[in-house]
Formats: sequence, C-alpha cells, structure tokens
Amino acid sequence: MNMPDYKLDGRLEQSTSSPLIIGFLGLVVAFVLFQGISLVVTLGILLSSDISLSDMMGDLDQVLSDNAASILVANTIGQFFGLLIPAILITRLHSSNWKSYLRLRGVDGRVLALSIVALFALIPLVQWFGVMSDSLPWPDSIRSFEKSQMDLIEGILTKDFPLLFTIAMLALTPAICEEILFRGYFQRQAERSQGIVWGIILSGVVFGLYHMRLTQAIPLSMLGVFMAYLTWRTNSILPAMLVHLANNSFAAVLGKFASKDGATIDLETFEMPLIVVIPATIVLIGVLVVLHRLSIEAEHSDVQNLGSAVVLKPEDSGIV
Repeated sequence: MNMPDYKLDGRLEQSTSSPLIIGFLGLVVAFVLFQGISLVVTLGILLSSDISLSDMMGDLDQVLSDNAASILVANTIGQFFGLLIPAILITRLHSSNWKSYLRLRGVDGRVLALSIVALFALIPLVQWFGVMSDSLPWPDSIRSFEKSQMDLIEGILTKDFPLLFTIAMLALTPAICEEILFRGYFQRQAERSQGIVWGIILSGVVFGLYHMRLTQAIPLSMLGVFMAYLTWRTNSILPAMLVHLANNSFAAVLGKFASKDGATIDLETFEMPLIVVIPATIVLIGVLVVLHRLSIEAEHSDVQNLGSAVVLKPEDSGIV
C-alpha cells in the first residue's frame, strides 16, 4: 500500500464535509470556470477580429469553423486557468505538501514505457466497447448534440495546422490540466472517502462523464479507470499524463492524416474483431502484472531508503 507522504494541514481539512463531497464541489467549480473562461476568451478573440455578434448568431458553425485556431487557443487558456490552476489552489487548501498530494513525483522509466504498451493493448478493448455502446438506441437529441461536437473536432483536425500545434492544443494541454484535476486532486479525495478501489472507479467514471458524450461514456470511463489505476499503483501522476498524451496524440495524428484527400475514419463505428481484442487483453493483463511488481519493488526501495535516512549517528543523538 502506498504510504501517505503529505500532511493534511490546510483550511479545507477543518470542514466536517466528506472529502468526496468537497472533491465534487471542486470539480464543479473547475468545470464552470473552464467553460466560462473559454467562452469569454473565444468571444474576445472573435470580436477583436471584426466578427460581429450578429455574424455569430447568424451562422455560428461557420464562424467557429473559420476560426478553428482561435477555438483551440481559447480552449487551452480555459483549461490552464479553469482546470489546472484551480486544482492546484484547492489542493493547497488541503495540504502544504500539495505536490505529494497530487502525486507529482518522478517514476522509473520502465514504468512509463510499460504504461504506453498497456495503453496500446487496451485500445482494442476500449474500441470494442465503444462500438457496442454506440450501437445502443440513444435518443436523437443525444445523437444530435454529440454530432455537433464531433463535427467541430473533425473540422479542427482537417485544418492545415502544424501537427505539433494540434498535439499541443489537443493532447499536451489536457494531459497536464485534466490529469492534475482528475487523477491528482479528485482521485485523492475519492480514495480518502471511499477507499482505493472505489476511488479509482469514481475517478474513471467521472472522467468519462465529464466529456459529455454519453454514447462513449463507457470507453472513456475505461480509459479513466486505467489511468487512475496507474496513478495509484505507481504513486505518480506522470504515467497517467503520458498515457493521456499518447492517446490524444494518436487520435490527432490519425484524424489529421486520414482526412487528407477527403478520406475519413469513423473510429466509433469501426468494429474491432475479437481475434484482436482477446490477444490484446491478454497482453494488457501481462503488462499490468509486470507494472504491479515494479511498483511493489519501488515501494520497498523507498521504505528502505527512508529507514536508512532516519538512522541517527551517535554524535547526532547526543551520545559521545
């Protein structure tokens, strides 16, 4: 079991409310700030570009499509000031050791490499569940809402932006901001209130619902639970950040190159054959076993180092 390496000495620890309730309130505040800041920045950029409010009201979809770079920049600013900074500030109200609370610590390079291998072994399973979920009889209102979301994302991916710009906006930014909020702050709060297992599950499910795509809530939650497990098992948020970055970068690269020459790939309806899913699942289980053993070894090493570090020398103890 991971040993706590932080102090609960912040003002929020004086509250009688459950850590889970406070965690949910923190998520709500961050979500509202993110949406509000993104909207304000978007309007500011568009209005400064001589686009009037009447133009936006007349054909908003076209305006957003024509100003995709502005949308990405506004979204990035919203995530940093609406998700990342509030998460850090709230964490500091729980503990003066806020970096340890968020599990901002280094990790063995082998763990990072195995985390990526596990991700690509997980993708076929996630894809299979995604197709199954998408095939359910969802209401037309939900289908229409999600279609507008995907049309905007596809419109951005088809723009002639530099690939590094797209990855920075759509992969690196959420890998940092969302992971600090969900796997850093909220997961810790959920674990404190509900225990390790339910803390991991809650962190993953809330992450899946946060994206407001009900037809894909199951596969998104699976990814969330996977990253939550990595965070707890390694006692570091870095593996989850790397996995998040790799997953979004893969989607961005695939979408960008698939859109060339008018080609498109609808991953949500691409049926992953069981002949791929089953071996991938076996590989995933094997990699997770290895990750578990590496993490246990690291924990034992940390304990031994801590033990040797606190041994007093005779002169330090006052004995001469």
